[in-house]
Amino acid sequence: MSAWLWRFEKSDGTEVEPAVAPDEFTTQGDAESWIGEHWKDLLAGGADQVHLFEDTTKIYGPMSLHAETGAEADGGSGSDSGAEQAEA
Repeated sequence: MSAWLWRFEKSDGTEVEPAVAPDEFTTQGDAESWIGEHWKDLLAGGADQVHLFEDTTKIYGPMSLHAETGAEADGGSGSDSGAEQAEA
């Protein structure tokens, strides 16, 4: 059975301990649901971005935990950050 793991980093790629200890995830959906629920606490605790791994294989990342403002998102359209999209 695969283990789905998050790596938590500062914006410069330095690994940091998460402010919220992650569960052990057996599916990608469970891991993504968890990050959608906890990304604000992780950001407040010092993580700027995350990577998702299936065992030792990187699936994606870095994904910023910073919400985009209207001015930063596609011409001010108010698009959500990757973390907010994982919430949906």
